[in-house]
Amino acid sequence: MKYLMLVYGNQEKWDSIPADQWPDVVADQDAFNRRYQGTGELIGAYGLADAVMARLVKRVDGAPAVTDGPYLETKEYIASFYLLDVESEERAHEIAADMPWADQDPVEVWPVPHEGQ
Repeated sequence: MKYLMLVYGNQEKWDSIPADQWPDVVADQDAFNRRYQGTGELIGAYGLADAVMARLVKRVDGAPAVTDGPYLETKEYIASFYLLDVESEERAHEIAADMPWADQDPVEVWPVPHEGQ
């Protein structure tokens, strides 16, 4: 079954990490990604741009109408998402707990019961 993991953050959080620690942070995350891509359980991992880059799109009179986003006004926003394909919900929870940031911030785990065709 597929599960979506969501990691939250914001620019303030990223700015609090000293520049000399970023290579280790990135290396830890890359190692996590390679570990679960290697088992076949991590289908994809994607980091998102800062919230100021998000846009809202509606269809007005048949044409796209684009405004500033994101839709939700929150202090933190989705920083990255991971799509898993694992044998059980318990396994998805184990992988989420292994996320490098999981000792500091929670990771949301959502079942994905339907797949678009």
